[in-house]
Amino acid sequence: MMSFTTGQVESMLGIPASTLRFWEKEVPFLTPRKDVFGRRVYSALDLCILSRLKYLAFRKGLGLKSACKAMETEMITADPSLRAEIIEMKTRLFSLSAQSRSLHDAMDTVGTAKRTTSVEEL
Repeated sequence: MMSFTTGQVESMLGIPASTLRFWEKEVPFLTPRKDVFGRRVYSALDLCILSRLKYLAFRKGLGLKSACKAMETEMITADPSLRAEIIEMKTRLFSLSAQSRSLHDAMDTVGTAKRTTSVEEL
């Protein structure tokens, strides 16, 4: 199961950690687990919820309370199979995004090591 740190969520969704913590208190169906050190660990489903909340609250201009109500309505009235497919697709997208970032970071590390080596050789 893919999990994400607060920093990864901030980077992927563009939501500051302070907002994530506030939303966790205000949104009853947003419940990231905590690791043994007490740090928040977000699941792909948490990212789906956060992504939808962000869209409703900011892009649609509903605000957090109205966005929560809209999501609750969506969860109750939506076709379960369609909702499951959407969540599965979003989960894959978040996973691919995380893998892409990891590869990018690894390539940066290799590039830095090569630049360091070439400077030392001079």
